[in-house]
Amino acid sequence: MDVDWEAYGWERLADGVGRRRLPGWDATVGLVVGAKALLLYDTGSTLAEGAELRGQISALTDGRRVTHIALSHPHFDHVFGTAAFAGAEVFGAVGVDELLGRERDREELRKDAVAQGVDEQAATEAADVLVSPRHVVSGEWTLDLGGRQVLLANVGPGHTGHDLALFVPGEREVVFCGDLVEESGEPQAGPDAIPSRWPDALDRLLSLGGEDAVYVPGHGAAVDATYVRTQREELARRFAVS
Repeated sequence: MDVDWEAYGWERLADGVGRRRLPGWDATVGLVVGAKALLLYDTGSTLAEGAELRGQISALTDGRRVTHIALSHPHFDHVFGTAAFAGAEVFGAVGVDELLGRERDREELRKDAVAQGVDEQAATEAADVLVSPRHVVSGEWTLDLGGRQVLLANVGPGHTGHDLALFVPGEREVVFCGDLVEESGEPQAGPDAIPSRWPDALDRLLSLGGEDAVYVPGHGAAVDATYVRTQREELARRFAVS
């Protein structure tokens, strides 16, 4: 798993684990390299961004292909690149499959992407071929990537009704949080957020990773457990929940 992450603009988080902060919205995509499989966490905001990621990952891993994709939640900047990874097995929190499969919801994602500055044609193309997860996670799902296992955990609702975290065990444990945690700005609570449940979701993240894990927000720099706990308390005050 000797991957030269930095040479391609990625950040090494642990052995065989890295992430890239994408331009535009500073959204994170994560990659876990196993002996037999590659897992990508989120796919970018357009098909072109997904294709760029595909090429980078191929270069990083001597021509290997992404075999598994986990979608953190159903917002355009995290899912619109999925179709660039043909043949990958796609996972999401239960309910994401139905949401991404509905025409009206795909149209809402397209409109949001355009409103946020995505080229209209690029947004339309991505929405037209949007991939719904084949595998849905209602609790936890362990994946064997060959020589290492990772855990997908449905820790929401919170930021949305369908928040999926990724826990990567190791000497330095890593938790990919999606937008349940944000570092480069205040956590965004859109119309599909469930604020009353958000602090509980962060408690579940902390129980997954513990005190010494690296927590990777959906946007921004990696943080520690203290940061997540502080954000949990801020959200609880913001939304007047315990």
